[in-house]
Amino acid sequence: MAQRQEGEVDEKTWVYDSSVDHKGRLPLRASTGVWKASLFIIAIEFSERLSYFGIATSLILYLSKVMHEDLKSAAKSVNYWSGVTTTMPLLGGFLADAYWGRFSTVLISSIVYLLGLILLTMSRVVPSLRPCGAGTCLEPRKVHEVVFFLAIYLISIGTGGHKPALESFGADQFDDDYSEERKKKMSYFNWWNFGLCSGLLIGVTVIVYVQDHVSWGVADIILSVVMAVTIVIFCVGRPFYRYRKPMGSPLTPLLQVLVAAIAKRKLPYPPNPSQLYEVPTAKKTQGRFLCHTEKLKFLDKAAILEDNGDSAEKQHSSWRLATVTNVEEMKLILNMIPIWLSCLPFGICVAQASTFFIKQGATMNRKIDNDFLIPAASIYSLAAIGMIASVTIYEKILVPVLRQATGTERGIKILQRIGIGMVFSMIAMIVAALVEKKRLGVVEKNPQTGSLSMSVFWLAPQFVILGIGDGFSLVGLQEYFYDQVPDSMRSLGIAFYLSVIGAANFLSSLLITIVDHVTEKHGKSWFGVDLNTSRLDKFYWLLAIMNMLNLWVYVIVARRYSYKNVQRRAAVAVADCYNGDGVGSMA
Repeated sequence: MAQRQEGEVDEKTWVYDSSVDHKGRLPLRASTGVWKASLFIIAIEFSERLSYFGIATSLILYLSKVMHEDLKSAAKSVNYWSGVTTTMPLLGGFLADAYWGRFSTVLISSIVYLLGLILLTMSRVVPSLRPCGAGTCLEPRKVHEVVFFLAIYLISIGTGGHKPALESFGADQFDDDYSEERKKKMSYFNWWNFGLCSGLLIGVTVIVYVQDHVSWGVADIILSVVMAVTIVIFCVGRPFYRYRKPMGSPLTPLLQVLVAAIAKRKLPYPPNPSQLYEVPTAKKTQGRFLCHTEKLKFLDKAAILEDNGDSAEKQHSSWRLATVTNVEEMKLILNMIPIWLSCLPFGICVAQASTFFIKQGATMNRKIDNDFLIPAASIYSLAAIGMIASVTIYEKILVPVLRQATGTERGIKILQRIGIGMVFSMIAMIVAALVEKKRLGVVEKNPQTGSLSMSVFWLAPQFVILGIGDGFSLVGLQEYFYDQVPDSMRSLGIAFYLSVIGAANFLSSLLITIVDHVTEKHGKSWFGVDLNTSRLDKFYWLLAIMNMLNLWVYVIVARRYSYKNVQRRAAVAVADCYNGDGVGSMA
């Protein structure tokens, strides 16, 4: 009894989750991690999202007005850039987990991001790099195009390391095995997105207003200064952070499981899963133990101990024998693939908000009291408002009620939360189709003024509904991919979430190309030179139908999904998972 009390006191004093403090020592719980560290991290996320959305939401307008690209080309350019920006984190996440560590990755990538912003500023301020010598030009200088695209893709590279490493670094500040911090961690992803949306909101209002009414160059200077300041703030928080040491390539153990399972494919399964190999507790220095599951049993053969007379060294080779935990980690990754694929149609819907939704707003009446003209990209702020409202209501009202109703820490499962968001995205596409149909009707009645007689606030419902859906699905996807990947792949987990949006942007461009080709072949293309000669309403209906069909697939996949089953603290044997001692995942 005395030893147990001593252990509880020790756990309250020190953090035993494989993390270290800034001097490489065991972290002191009272002075490191949790919100005192996370606030520094959320500050630099605010700055990054301010810059990203200040650039992304007005990019299609810049490409149209300054670069003089047509609707299809501009939309594809934005989708390609967004796609690269949200798939680069796969590389950044790998480097953070395997070699650099999350803090170093965030710092290096933030400096690269800042260099991209400075180069972007130069492309709009330095006379020899500006689009034109003076006034409006019909075609921008080639040197401007080169420097401009180099700058925004440099920002993509910076985002590639910044996004996966920073979010997972923030989540690392909470100890999963300490109940008080575990509950706070569930709130962390909600408040992380609150900070994200705050940056987004200012980016698409203040920054976009400066772009429209002052100059693009001044807006870029503001973004560069804010990023530089928050990099300093991030470094100031260094003594308060908890750090995870990089453990080498997280992909190697997964490959070893596959090789070992294939090599021992002819061996019979043991009668009891407790006979499968697991590393002794005393030798387990990194990560947590996972309990054995019955799915994908073929992989279990990698953990079978052979009795064939080979030397102990050969039998215990990592390429010949894997632990149950490593096998279960491989199962986790394979189980994620159907979830990842079934989220892509949702990502395609999200991609429309920063392309066609913005272009719609540019063709409508954006005046308030005949004096103030709302920048077209600022309409995106309605999505941020919807997301902030959604996250706040979920955190403050729904979660407490659902916890009480279900008796679980989370309230509802992560995949249920994602599914709710998908329903909202489908509704947003239906509303967008109806609004666009009405806008085209106004254009048809009065071709000279077009849709300028129609208020831009007709777009408010589709933005707000999509924002509410993001509050469920995007936050849920962040939490899902961070929580369900192996502990050694947390940054890659966030990268997997971002890759859903990145792949969806590429698919959106591909879908535009396919629809354009098919509809042009059978009459008139749905994508004309401008919006008034296009049929975006039909395209939105297509997306709504695709999402409705996909939702059925997602529900089937989600119902069959097995959540990560973790042994809190270290399990002494695989058998413990079958004796009622194992604690399942928070999900």
